[in-house]
Amino acid sequence: MIVVTRLDNREFAINPDLIERIHANPDTTLVMADGAKYIVTESMPEVIELIAQYRAYVIGLARDTAAVVPQRGGPTLSIVPPADPGERRTGNTVPLPPAK
Repeated sequence: MIVVTRLDNREFAINPDLIERIHANPDTTLVMADGAKYIVTESMPEVIELIAQYRAYVIGLARDTAAVVPQRGGPTLSIVPPADPGERRTGNTVPLPPAK
């Protein structure tokens, strides 16, 4: 969640993964995936930076978290470590095709 400020200076937290668009005309408006709109005092670049910081935080938490082993015998969940350039890939990891 990121914390943003309404025009009346009340802060609220919002899930940045549900933000579909951000408009700056002149007030910054967050348009959510469900169509809800929120006008905030932060500028568009400030909101984008908050989102980037949030995502970096989530990735950092995931890297620092040990693999999760389910109680009922399901698959183990973990982050796939980056492969060394000279290391041959094994297992179920499939390389992505090059970007066009």
